[in-house]
Amino acid sequence: MESLKFVWQQIQGMRWSDYLDIIIVAYLIYKLLPLFRSSGIVRIARVVAVIIVVAWLTGVLKLHALSYIFSELFTVGLLALVVLFQPELRRMFDRLSNVKLRRFLGTEKPQQEMIPVILQTVSACEKMSKERVGALIVFSREDRLDEYYKTGTMIEGKISEQLIRNIFFPKAALHDGAMIVQDGLVMVAGCVLPLSETNRLSLDLGTRHRAAVGMSEVSDAVVVVVSEETGAISVAVGGMLKRHLAPQTLERLLRNELCKEEAPEQENLVVKLYQKLQKKDKGGKPNEK
Repeated sequence: MESLKFVWQQIQGMRWSDYLDIIIVAYLIYKLLPLFRSSGIVRIARVVAVIIVVAWLTGVLKLHALSYIFSELFTVGLLALVVLFQPELRRMFDRLSNVKLRRFLGTEKPQQEMIPVILQTVSACEKMSKERVGALIVFSREDRLDEYYKTGTMIEGKISEQLIRNIFFPKAALHDGAMIVQDGLVMVAGCVLPLSETNRLSLDLGTRHRAAVGMSEVSDAVVVVVSEETGAISVAVGGMLKRHLAPQTLERLLRNELCKEEAPEQENLVVKLYQKLQKKDKGGKPNEK
């Protein structure tokens, strides 16, 4: 009871600025935590945490020799981290710098219509699956993928089933790399993606699947894979691989990941309202069948 009374007294003594401070800090943590999903960034955080804890323990236990070593280590520690974790740090700052203000504040407008893009992709994947043609398609979302653009060939073409199948045709020059889709356009093809280092993947999975998972680990992209050996369709999101998807399941998954949830509902409401207005103009009742 005493502890509860103490807490209540502290709450009563808080000013409005204290409440605002807590809300802002909580909101920042909530928004920034999803940015640190990369396994490399997690490794950096673990190293820094271990160094801080050990340095604190050496001070508490008065281990002067270790305390001196860690004090010297801190002088060069930042440079060592930059050298050792340069790729991970670059990705982390890329993720932070590419967070849009509207997204950060929760006021971002709905994404552009992606349904035709999804339908063309599903149709192409279905046919490539039957023909056992390998494919690796990356759907860029908020995180910019400029560093991977440099490894491929710029296209900037409107996405279509024929274009996708031509890119991944076995004898085509770009078929071994990944195709990156951004804003409904095929921006680049023949890209090299980072391979996942996780040991959770099945041993029967090849380079395409490891590249798909690796890309989904370092970014928020949605990656579609068609296996050249089995024709199986898979999707990697957030470091997780969903395998053996039917075309209908692939379409539903891409709709959920690439389209706003409210978009279909808003579209249906507009269609229904338009139909009712047409019926009224014809002299019919809105509920008339």
